[in-house]
Amino acid sequence: MARDSSRSEIAYRKLKNAIQSGTLAPGTRIREMEIAERFAISRTPVRDAIRRLEADGMISFVPRQGAVVSRLDHQETMELYDLREVLEGTAAGFAARHASAAEIAELEELVASEEPIHDDPEQLAELNRIFHSVLYRAAHNRYLERALLNLRDSMALLGGTSLRVAGRYETAHEEHDTIVRAIARRDAETAETAARAHIRNAQRARLKLMREQMLRQGSELAVDEDTSFSHG
Repeated sequence: MARDSSRSEIAYRKLKNAIQSGTLAPGTRIREMEIAERFAISRTPVRDAIRRLEADGMISFVPRQGAVVSRLDHQETMELYDLREVLEGTAAGFAARHASAAEIAELEELVASEEPIHDDPEQLAELNRIFHSVLYRAAHNRYLERALLNLRDSMALLGGTSLRVAGRYETAHEEHDTIVRAIARRDAETAETAARAHIRNAQRARLKLMREQMLRQGSELAVDEDTSFSHG
């Protein structure tokens, strides 16, 4: 029984990581056999993992398709960022009050590490995740940290990174720097204000990215229809 539980946990974590990393993008069909082969594990633990991820909201069951990686609509995206703004602002304010010198130094080093990889959105996205994880930890409130990490699971369902939007890296880098400087000064009010502005700007970049994706999909559909008509 313990062995089965361990295998289910491994399957759950592997499948969850694949969704979080974007390896399994929103809308991707989840087939038990394919996932079992990919992770070299039997189908029963995979089935258990799919059920758990459905309960987490990361997998949905769609008629005539079966299990798919969940996809967030416009309203869900707005709500997600609105909540993140509140929680992240609170975390930055708490960090200004409670962060250790070592945690502040780590945040400063992470901000300094952004420039050398500014032209690589995927590396920047990973560094961004680390930066925010350190910020949450520096708040020294386990319940707030847990809420933010759970929220990040939902963020993974947006797919891709808003750092792909032209000019977003430059503004995000400045915003990170402003947040960390306020934390270093122990200025909780400025840290919270800066963090909230950072998330609002990230929300705008994400919505722009979503619009661009919709336009591309619309153009591709129009091309397909024109091609079908010309061969009709």
